[in-house]
Amino acid sequence: MKAAVFPSKIASLGLPSGHRCALFFRSPPALSSSFSTTPCRKLARGIRGSGGLMSQSSSSSQSFSSLSNSFSSQSESELPQVQLPSPKPKSPPPQLPWLIVGLGNPGKKYQGTRHNVGFEMVDALAEAEGISMNTVNFKALFGKGVIGNIPIMLAKPQTFMNASGESVGQIVSFYKIPLKQVLVIYDDLDLPFGKLRLLPKGGHGGHNGMRSIIDRLKGSRDFPRLRIGIGRPPGKMDTANYVLRQFNKQEQEELDYTFQTGLEAIRIMLLEGFNKSATFVNTQKSMQQLS
Repeated sequence: MKAAVFPSKIASLGLPSGHRCALFFRSPPALSSSFSTTPCRKLARGIRGSGGLMSQSSSSSQSFSSLSNSFSSQSESELPQVQLPSPKPKSPPPQLPWLIVGLGNPGKKYQGTRHNVGFEMVDALAEAEGISMNTVNFKALFGKGVIGNIPIMLAKPQTFMNASGESVGQIVSFYKIPLKQVLVIYDDLDLPFGKLRLLPKGGHGGHNGMRSIIDRLKGSRDFPRLRIGIGRPPGKMDTANYVLRQFNKQEQEELDYTFQTGLEAIRIMLLEGFNKSATFVNTQKSMQQLS
């Protein structure tokens, strides 16, 4: 079998001009004699010699090694620092509002009566915090605002006292307010006049407004309440007549002092916690006791 001869283009691939040599498996003598082998010997000398290709390759290796050593000798502070993107902080879950309800009866006929001190406490809070109570919603005079960074809703049910739960139940259900964030403010015959009592839960104590709310909250009593003392009726006065009786001037002055204490108690409860507020309220003395 004749030896296959590489075409001249293939034979000269990768070799610089002037250093082409014949590449073949076996070549006939006539073809072999037609190629000059001198360039191949020059190539061989270049590989063996100090100034040939081997020395060029060695020089390149030394240069690369020198560059590598120079780079590795740089201090870490000189190297480019890669800044990884910092993780985005998780936004806190939205703060559920507090619902603060004052109990009373609607209409001018009942303004300023003992049974409406819950309404008056909410009015004092709305005025102090700049909250409008002009909206009628959920069968109540309704307002929204903020104390510190705590969202609050104020409500004065307009259903009359005995059906207060209709309004409160709708608000709690619609806004999904936890019962521990529903504060109900109402009058209490069993507390001395002007005395405040803050409790985390409890029964209705014979108060029809509270009875209605507990019924609408499926019997749950686990919501805080701020009781405002109006005292017992004098002598043999009928209780129903007494709670619908208006305050005299001296009583109104004392009640204003009570409201200021109640405002501070509500702010403490929202911003610093229920327990601290209860300690503040339940150890306070009424204006009558201070005098």
